[in-house]
Amino acid sequence: MTTTSDRQDERHGLTQRFTGLCVRYVERLMPDPYLFAVILTLIVVALVALLVHGATPTGVLKAWYGGVWGSQNIFTFAFQMVLILVTGYTLAEAPIVKRAIVAVASRPTNQVQGALLCFGVSAALSLLNWGLGLVAGALVARQVAKRLAGAHFGYLIATGFMGYIVWTQGLSSSIALANTDTTSPINVIHKITGTTVPLTLTIFQPYNWVAVLVVVLLLSVAIWRMAPREALEPDPAVFDEEPEPAPLSGKRTPAEWLENLWILNVLVFAAGITYFVLSGFALNISSMIMLFTITSALLHRTPIRFITAFSNAARVSGPLLLQYPLYGGIVGLLGYLPTHSGKALQTVLAEALVRGADEYTLPFLTFVGSVLISLFVPSGGGHWAVQGPIAVDSALAIGQHSPKYLGLISMSVADGEAVANMIQPFWLLPVLAIAKLNVRQVMGFTVIAFLVGFAVSSAAVLIAPHVL
Repeated sequence: MTTTSDRQDERHGLTQRFTGLCVRYVERLMPDPYLFAVILTLIVVALVALLVHGATPTGVLKAWYGGVWGSQNIFTFAFQMVLILVTGYTLAEAPIVKRAIVAVASRPTNQVQGALLCFGVSAALSLLNWGLGLVAGALVARQVAKRLAGAHFGYLIATGFMGYIVWTQGLSSSIALANTDTTSPINVIHKITGTTVPLTLTIFQPYNWVAVLVVVLLLSVAIWRMAPREALEPDPAVFDEEPEPAPLSGKRTPAEWLENLWILNVLVFAAGITYFVLSGFALNISSMIMLFTITSALLHRTPIRFITAFSNAARVSGPLLLQYPLYGGIVGLLGYLPTHSGKALQTVLAEALVRGADEYTLPFLTFVGSVLISLFVPSGGGHWAVQGPIAVDSALAIGQHSPKYLGLISMSVADGEAVANMIQPFWLLPVLAIAKLNVRQVMGFTVIAFLVGFAVSSAAVLIAPHVL
């Protein structure tokens, strides 16, 4: 007779076998993330040659250069994204936050509990600040692995990264924040319509937060069932930490006195908070960077401790700095327009995806397009600049001018970017740097998160137009 326990073991086995299959294929087929970006660049060049009328080798090369280092580069936005990551990491390394991470990581007694903890911490913090959530999940996974012998470290790191799937639906969503800022270069809605879309019409809409709850619930079940039976021990170097600065003995020099003058950090924090209040509590990319910078400074107490923590955090941004120019080049190629009468590749692709859409299907088709474009431009704000104009123009063409509907269109793009991150290794790079793992040891697990996120977000953007 088949018992309930037998059926549960069978379901666990099916999930584990599917996860194992994903892991094996990722290990065989996934190149290093840098090469992944190079291959994507070559694919875009081929698409430009096939689909863009009048494209020439010289024009393609100039468009690529313009996106990498030239006039169309994304250096400003790239630096903002790096700063969000680094300030989030710096905050996670503040003594009081670090002690909290260690205390929380001591709770799990088995691998599944540890994985669910990594996922929960990452998801909760990603809704607050994507940089903080991205690194906190990895830091918790590191502490859990330190305490649980026989765990699969790649699985723990993957579950910490899975929590990142909700970042575009939280307070640091670059697209939602850009919608509120009339000065933002990526506020596509304002540029086209003159309309500003507040957060109440994007991340605080029911279709957004209900989807977050459903994704978190379903992924928690998936994480429980996909737990691998084999172990993967972390590299011992993962647990190497920077030594605490030795207490100063004897008479301090003027320089040392200034470096340890805690009141300077308090003044920086007070100035930042005062400006935030005077700005009307405006939340945008720059204000989020400012808030996490000044909070990190306050919690690290002295200037020298804050400087040291920030410098250490900046190390994980190296792969991003290497690859961002390449993705800037892809953006340049997507926008390459050799003749005034033709259409750029981004227009050709976006129009093909939304052709024949109505008010009920446009958000879903925009979401699907976002998933595809995110494989080429893995940055919420960066690829909103690519896809946003087509999505907004498509909404206007079918008579949808309301800020609420335009907010839904922008969130459809945001959700697609978040879901695609589970199979696009770009934002996994800083996590891998913390864990000292390669992408093939982690991404096989995150394929499950992609499938769950795609299903839930599809349902959300299909239902939302009916209830707006």
